[in-house]
Amino acid sequence: MNYFTKDKPYNSLNEYYKKKYNTKIAKIAINASFTCPNKDGTKSYLGCSFCSNGSGEFAGDSNLSIKEQFLQIKKVMDNKWKNTKYILYFQANSNTYAKLEKLKEIYNEALNIDNVVGIDIATRSDCLNEEIVKYLSELNKIKDITVELGLQTSNEKTKELINRQETNQEFIDAVNLLRKYNIEVVCHIINGLPYETTSDMLNTIDFINNLDIQGVKFHSLLILKNTRLEKEYYEKNFHILSLEEYVSITVAQIVKLKPSIIIHRLSADSSLEDLITPSWTRKKFVVMNEIDKKLRKENLYQGKGWSK
Repeated sequence: MNYFTKDKPYNSLNEYYKKKYNTKIAKIAINASFTCPNKDGTKSYLGCSFCSNGSGEFAGDSNLSIKEQFLQIKKVMDNKWKNTKYILYFQANSNTYAKLEKLKEIYNEALNIDNVVGIDIATRSDCLNEEIVKYLSELNKIKDITVELGLQTSNEKTKELINRQETNQEFIDAVNLLRKYNIEVVCHIINGLPYETTSDMLNTIDFINNLDIQGVKFHSLLILKNTRLEKEYYEKNFHILSLEEYVSITVAQIVKLKPSIIIHRLSADSSLEDLITPSWTRKKFVVMNEIDKKLRKENLYQGKGWSK
């Protein structure tokens, strides 16, 4: 189905939710105290070089229960929006990286919260197996379950450089397993990773297009305090995309992107005190508006350059 509008010539998440749920949908980010095989020594102790505390900067307080986190954040959101339904976003670290019994405890609590229509689970492709995915498919019969997988790039050399500790084949296998059980998949990619070219970033879109993926999140590379990437940036001074470069590349990716895929995000977020560069990412709505303006001005739209 096409969720394009006059102002947004692509499948935007807001339009998708509006037509699917017929009401305002807000996401509440939850921290369920998971860790990651790339940080606990299973694959590495270092984590991805860009990772800042499990990428859960905006998630709830892990000292609280799932329901308590939800109610605390919902109270703030209720001041902005009325008659809202919610999606719980398990954001920090790898949220299927536990024994099945532990996952059942966490996700069964989430399912029983009023006004929650779905659960989004951020994880890695190497943190899924058939037993876990079968369980998620059972939950999917009760409320909408979406799994978000960090691809970041399809360039295997870049993955080594950022210590991703994950292969393209692992990602492909995870997508195929999730789709076997009819679970929607959202893919995360990062534009501007060290030494990547525009061709590399467009190749990542080709990689996505060849898989049964339902959504994508575009992120710009952020250099954050107290990450290994911060140290590498100061030592090697690799190129950071300007706003104009990021907009141009992201527009080119949208034009190549399969027209059925929902675009969940066009810009990265970080806390202002943690951000070193690029400073233009602080103005999230400016970034989004510049992308929309370029698409409209040049009469471009999602999938215009897609070839089956």
